[in-house]
Amino acid sequence: MKQLTVISGKGGTGKTTITAAFAHLAGNAVLADCDVDAPDLHMILHPEVQKTIPFSGLKIAVKDDDKCTDCGLCREHCRFDAVSKDFQIIRESCEGCGVCEFVCPTDAIEMVDRSCGRAFTSTTRFGPMSHAELFTAEEASGKLVTLVRNNARILADENGRDLVIIDGPPGIGCPVIASIAGADLVLVVTEPTLSGIHDLERVLGVAAHFGVPAVVCINKYDINLDNTERIVGYCKDVGSEVVGRLGYDDAATDAMIAGKTVTELGNSDLSNGIGALWSEVRKALQ
Repeated sequence: MKQLTVISGKGGTGKTTITAAFAHLAGNAVLADCDVDAPDLHMILHPEVQKTIPFSGLKIAVKDDDKCTDCGLCREHCRFDAVSKDFQIIRESCEGCGVCEFVCPTDAIEMVDRSCGRAFTSTTRFGPMSHAELFTAEEASGKLVTLVRNNARILADENGRDLVIIDGPPGIGCPVIASIAGADLVLVVTEPTLSGIHDLERVLGVAAHFGVPAVVCINKYDINLDNTERIVGYCKDVGSEVVGRLGYDDAATDAMIAGKTVTELGNSDLSNGIGALWSEVRKALQ
């Protein structure tokens, strides 16, 4: 089983649009949306949820008022100001460190699992899908990404699929690392802007650090040809092949409005370009 992760150093480069089209072109893949902080692959694939799995990422302090003597040690030692003046736990501020439980002389505080989100396994018109949502202002998104990927592997085994296509999160943080670790190939989608170039350099550095092969697609390459050539030169210097250049095309917007992938919508320069990109990516995977 191969795993392909599509990532971008920044948001808005067209990563999910390309991933959804790959789902259509692959024909025999399991899909995974690992952008758990702001998932949007479901808006194109319209999954039907088959199973919902509660996710607990961090612990949270819970106080037993009957045991509490209002000694104030929990408030004194909490570095996150998560204990109010009347010694109640402020849920939104609690980081789950457990120091309050440790210093409480009457065992009035207990650390319990904190509900942080939900993971889903679903069906789509292109095959099984693993995805999730992290609740607002919650953390531990890297752990939730790992759960999504594990579920995707299980779905691949159960359904006899030999490829997992992962829609990764933007940036270079913990969720990105969890999305690419152990993948067979990373496709980095970038754009010819200064911020796009800067973040491409960072995310290629992360992939290199973890020893994951990476190839690059320049989306909307024709909005700045000078920056496109700058990206090509940089990729050549660091040994990452540019496997696709996609021009700016209103077909992407038309497909989103229709709730379809670009390649489903019909013949267009963008659809043909993504088809050629997919061929190059499959070669790189093999």
